[in-house]
Amino acid sequence: MEQAKSPHQEGIVSGRLDSNRLGQNFSDLHAPLDNHQALVESDRCYFCHDAPCITACPTDIDIPLFIRQISTDTPQAAAKTILSQNILGGMCARVCPTETLCEEACVRETAEGKPVKIGQLQRFAVDHLMAKNEHPFTRAAATGKRIAVVGAGPAGLACAHRLAMYGHDVTVLDHRQKAGGLNEYGIAAYKSVDNFAAKEVDWLLQIGGIEIKHSQGLGANNTLDDIASQYDAVFLGIGLGGVNALQIAGEDKNGMEDAIDFIANLRQASDLESVAIGRDVIVIGGGMTAVDAAVQAKLLGALNVSMVYRRGQERMNASRYEQELAASKGVNIITHAVLTDIRGNGAVREVEFSYVDDNMEQVGENFTLKADQLFKAIGQNLNETFGLNIEKGKIAVDGHGRTSRAGVWAGGDCATGGDDLTVTAVAQGRDAAEDIHAVITNS
Repeated sequence: MEQAKSPHQEGIVSGRLDSNRLGQNFSDLHAPLDNHQALVESDRCYFCHDAPCITACPTDIDIPLFIRQISTDTPQAAAKTILSQNILGGMCARVCPTETLCEEACVRETAEGKPVKIGQLQRFAVDHLMAKNEHPFTRAAATGKRIAVVGAGPAGLACAHRLAMYGHDVTVLDHRQKAGGLNEYGIAAYKSVDNFAAKEVDWLLQIGGIEIKHSQGLGANNTLDDIASQYDAVFLGIGLGGVNALQIAGEDKNGMEDAIDFIANLRQASDLESVAIGRDVIVIGGGMTAVDAAVQAKLLGALNVSMVYRRGQERMNASRYEQELAASKGVNIITHAVLTDIRGNGAVREVEFSYVDDNMEQVGENFTLKADQLFKAIGQNLNETFGLNIEKGKIAVDGHGRTSRAGVWAGGDCATGGDDLTVTAVAQGRDAAEDIHAVITNS
């Protein structure tokens, strides 16, 4: 079942594992709680009056309230509590690094090192409601106001839903063929099984008043000026389209690939046996994308997978849990090392690294690793400024999500304050929608 490949890519093949093994490897990372398990787990919550878990949640979900609602066997009420703050609560329950957010702040974690399973309880409640195919919110009377949301990722969808709920008509413009953004294309397949991201989008659209137009992102034939002239307000949730370069010779060799492209292609594959993977795989980076790429390379059947990061493990953007997950799957994590050479006649065959100290100074010790596939996961950048003020490589926004251009808001990874988390993007999209609503209804 090998895919066609060049003579320089003999090591990158598909079908390393059979379908049964792949099905096991890419099954749900966490089995969902059943009714009994949810009731038992919810009973562990202290229902703190000054709950630190709420403060730790970027979307400010009333966590003790929704857990109490689960404990009283009213999961639909719990779901509405969650979704009123985070309309993508189902996906966030699956992909949020709860171990460094709400669960790290849990009093149970402080007292006994075993927090309440907040993420899994959130998934239980939201999944229960979605299984009934019910939408808990009602659209207000039409206002006649029209808003364009550019980008159908978490920030854009959260913004669109909140605006539609207020009765505004929202058009979502996205350059891809499917909505969902990061949730659809950028999350490891084992974190979102059974096409959940797409199902959540379909469920969200039940509010009404939202039209999604695909293959229509910002570009030469669809400028920000064009869009702004047709709508009462514009929200940009466009993410970061560019990938940072390694800035080293050999970056164009066969076997080199952006980790985000690998993850996206894997997520959209209808048959995992058709996804080609190398025998000796190296991932450059230390964030969540690097972990997702490294783990999935191993799950696809790569024999040796190494994740190489230039700083120490404590400086990695990937949480300790994610690092331990990678190690448990057989990923070799190497720290304090920078790439110095990519070798091979047309294709990657071997890479050289140099060890560095905490100040990024080389210490005079090098090592080499065999490689037939190398993934870059060293961050992304904004492709274009669109005439807006830029701060540290992102669109500058104030506390309401307003950009330097009147009538244009932004949120998510493309804007300052975005941190590559679905939950943060949702919060920024929701909050920008509140400000857009206030502005256009008072103008």
